[in-house]
Order: sequence, then structure tokens, then C-alpha cells
Amino acid sequence: MKKFFTKEVMIAVTVIISLCVLYFGIEYLKGINLFRPANFYYAKFERVTGLAVAAPVTINGFQVGQVREINYDYNDNQISVLLSLNKDLKIPKGSDVKLSVDMLGTAQLVMTLSDNTEYYNVGDEIPAGVMTGLMDALGDNLMPSLNKLLPKIDSILTNINNILANPALNNSVERLDGITADLKASSLQLSQLMNRQVPSIMTNVDGITSNLNTTSANIKLVSEELKDMPLQQTVANANATMENLKALSENLNNKNSTLGMLMNDKALYKHLDDAVASLDTLLTDIQRNPKRYVTIKVF
Repeated sequence: MKKFFTKEVMIAVTVIISLCVLYFGIEYLKGINLFRPANFYYAKFERVTGLAVAAPVTINGFQVGQVREINYDYNDNQISVLLSLNKDLKIPKGSDVKLSVDMLGTAQLVMTLSDNTEYYNVGDEIPAGVMTGLMDALGDNLMPSLNKLLPKIDSILTNINNILANPALNNSVERLDGITADLKASSLQLSQLMNRQVPSIMTNVDGITSNLNTTSANIKLVSEELKDMPLQQTVANANATMENLKALSENLNNKNSTLGMLMNDKALYKHLDDAVASLDTLLTDIQRNPKRYVTIKVF
């Protein structure tokens, strides 16, 4: 017995066990569980872009198996994929499996089950196809549009190059630099002016505000004085004076009154004027010849 467990036998057993552990470890790292019972089916694809061994097989987003092998069939020039599916899964006839590739390039197989009551046998071939991915759809829709846009883009770039090469653009840029420098200088001058003038302006504003406050106080005082004045009595006196002036005006305009006759009777006015003139002549003559009118007797 001791001769059987020689050093060479122990080394061989150790190597075999190591190889088995390595194999199962690699398969486990790939996501393949060799100890889980499974049924195997085949599917053939024209292309398997992004598909790898241990890629998931899903139904409505739930993983029901994985890809076990990927081989090229040289007889019909298609790619044969061995599917390892859960042992409890029954696949109705008319179902199919399609290759789906996301935007990152990761592929998986999506299975769609039919309502048929007949089922595939283990080892049968399941119809396969390729789903139109987002990138494929974008390529099919965008490429014609891009082909149409390329000449326009080329024309736009040519026009832009012509504009950039135009000397007038350089002159405009130089003028713009000059304008910018002028604006900067004007801004500096305005800032300096504001620093010098704003304090005096604020002082004047304060003075004006003080004057306004004083004026407002005076107006308030005058308003209070007017409020205390007997305005009703003053208005009554003014009304009475207006009534008197109105009566005087009516008397002056009345031809039957004395003042009215004096102002409106032209004959009376003429007699009075003649009388005044005669009186003036008499007074003048008295001044010149007083002896004619005054007799002085000496006793």
C-alpha cells in the first residue's frame, strides 16, 4: 500500500486536483455554474457582435440562463450558440431568441415566449435573430441626413475660412481694440470725475434737502396760521364789500340817480364844465385886479 502512494502518485493526484479546481474556478468566474442542472438548446445567428460566453439569456428582463458556447458552423456559414437554460423552463414552439446590444456594446440574448401549447425538446434549435439596437437605428436614420448635410457643412466652413481670411476682418478687430481702449479710458475718466464730483453733489443734495425741510416746516406753519384765522368772517366781509361795490356800480349806471345824472347827462356835464371855467376866469381876474372887486375905504 505504501508502494502505491509513492511520491510520483501524490504529485499526479495533486496536479489533477489543481487542474480540476482551476477549471471549476475559471468557469465560476465566467458565471457558469457547472453544478446547476440545466437544459441545452441551440440558436444560430448571422452575427453575434458583443456576445460572449456566460452572457445572460433573459425573459422580460429576468435571467433564465446563459450562453455556454459560441461556435462557427462552417456548413451553413452561421454562428451556433449553445444556450444553457433553467431546467424548469419549457419553451413553447414559435418562441424566438434575439441578440440585443446596448449602447456600451454589451450583448445579451432576449427570449420571447409564444402562446403555443407544444414545446421544444431539449437540444432543439430555437429560431434566432438580431434586435435593432439604438445605434443601428441612429445609423440608419442619421446617415442619410448626415450625407445631405456634409456638402452644406463644407460650404459653411469654406465661407467661414473666407471671412477669417478677409483683411477687413482684421481691420475691424483692430478698430474694435481701439474702441475698447477708448471705452476703458473714458470709464477711467468717468470714475475719476465721479470720485471728485460726487462728494460735492451729495453736499448740495444735503443742502437742498435741508432747505426743503425748512420750506416744508414754513408751509406747515403758514397752514396752521391760516387754519387759526377767522376765514369765514373774512369771506363774509369780502362778500359784503362786493355787494357795496355792486350797489355803487348800479347807482353810477342809473341815470335817475344824482351820480348817474352827473355821469350820463352831457348837458349837465357841459354846464358844470362851463361854470368851472367861468369860476377859474373869475379867480384869475381877482388875482390880477383885486382892486376892481375889493374897495378899501379909509375913515
